[in-house]
Amino acid sequence: MINILAPFGQEHLVQFWDDLSQNERELLLDDIEQIDFAEIREIYASSVNASKQLAEEQEEMDIAPVPSECRGSMEQSTPEQRDKYEEYGLRAISNGEVAVLLLAGGQGTRLGVSYPKGMYSVKLQSNKSLFQLQAERLARIQRVARERYGYMKPPRAITWYIMTSENTRDTIIEYFEQNSYFGLNKENIIFFEQGTMPCLSRDGKILLEQKHRISRSPDGNGGLYKALVKSDIVEDMQRRGIKYVHAYCVDNILIRIADPLFVGFCIEKEADCAAKAVKKVEPDESVGVVCKVNNRYQVLEYSEISHALRNQRDPITGDLTYNAGNICNHFVTIDFLDEVCKFHQKDLKYHIAEKKIPYVDEDGVVVKPSNKNGIKLEKFIFDIFPFSRNLAIWEVKRNDEFSPLKNGLNERSDNEVTCRIDLMRQHYRWLQAAGADIISSDTDESKLILEISPLVSYSGESLEFLRGKKLSLPLRIDLDSEDPTKFLFNGTSFEVYQRENNLE
Repeated sequence: MINILAPFGQEHLVQFWDDLSQNERELLLDDIEQIDFAEIREIYASSVNASKQLAEEQEEMDIAPVPSECRGSMEQSTPEQRDKYEEYGLRAISNGEVAVLLLAGGQGTRLGVSYPKGMYSVKLQSNKSLFQLQAERLARIQRVARERYGYMKPPRAITWYIMTSENTRDTIIEYFEQNSYFGLNKENIIFFEQGTMPCLSRDGKILLEQKHRISRSPDGNGGLYKALVKSDIVEDMQRRGIKYVHAYCVDNILIRIADPLFVGFCIEKEADCAAKAVKKVEPDESVGVVCKVNNRYQVLEYSEISHALRNQRDPITGDLTYNAGNICNHFVTIDFLDEVCKFHQKDLKYHIAEKKIPYVDEDGVVVKPSNKNGIKLEKFIFDIFPFSRNLAIWEVKRNDEFSPLKNGLNERSDNEVTCRIDLMRQHYRWLQAAGADIISSDTDESKLILEISPLVSYSGESLEFLRGKKLSLPLRIDLDSEDPTKFLFNGTSFEVYQRENNLE
């Protein structure tokens, strides 16, 4: 075994061999046999060199923002334009041409839990998880499409493809089964698994998770394309007559799953690939931006873009020149996806992501570092942008569509509290837009207690009947499970709710 590992400087993987049981030795051997050490060495070297090269050569690159003709905006488009986009999108949904693809391979480690992030609850009144909120939004937008057009062609629903990982697959499937797929047809929920890569130290040494197990992690959201090929997912999409795919990350609590406005905009633009973006307003915000590099579309990460470009502003508007903030929210046609999987997925490069990775030290003790100590090799979903012939950007309002759950409560941003507040503020705006008279003893929006079920409203629609009606907080509006034409206000009819709160 040493003879196999030594040429690659990885002989430390068997340093605890004498301490292992026979079963543990077999597990370690199995881990080692799954690794192509020559490939790992090449990937590591090329990833390090690519990162250095990008930093050194950036001044010589032809970098430009995405052309205005490729961009659209929720704020700057007219109501007529938005209605047209929504019509295109809803018609495609009703024709069975739209699928959604969820990137759900991550564990909730940074949140301080051992289960998949999609199962996390930000402690709304309903205690719904991210998975349940998304499932119910999917059910709602299908109902909106049916109400608009009166039918949905086979498969009679939006197919939901869920990419799991080695560590999350069984747990996620069991969770969906235990919750009866949240009322969706299980035939239209397809689970598949992404690959993994060994975790490395900064000098390219493979880390041990335990004395007898190699540390591995999912190969990034760009591992999607290899996983699609391995699982024959594109072929399944083609059999179902799917033309358009909306792909997104599990951690955005405000995600508009299968967003008909976004899909319709892309259809109208005849885009083969597209991204939702939020306007980056601060130069030092740690978010990648979509731009053109040497006349090809690309996302430049915060760490990759120079200080000068980060701070460059439009002389007229004062906006950052490079302001199309990437939020991992994408559209792709099935034809382009098929092309990528057949001809380009093997060419996608790995990136280095510095992380805090638990490891076994020289004394055999498991160390949980407080600082970044190693690297994970990952591909990114947007690495296909350079192959696009007609990419489009749809800019959305951050407070309506982007609030990621990434951190535990030890961090001030992107945690369960900020996500919960952002969702409740959105629901408050929906009621205001509907013309409701909201009575609250606390004017601090961060202390609002308000929840509107996704089964009631997808993006603020269906609440018009509340115009002029008095509402008192805390408030939870749900769909009546026994009569889906009626809503429940704090668990009762609207009439009872008004009487109980002296609102008549």
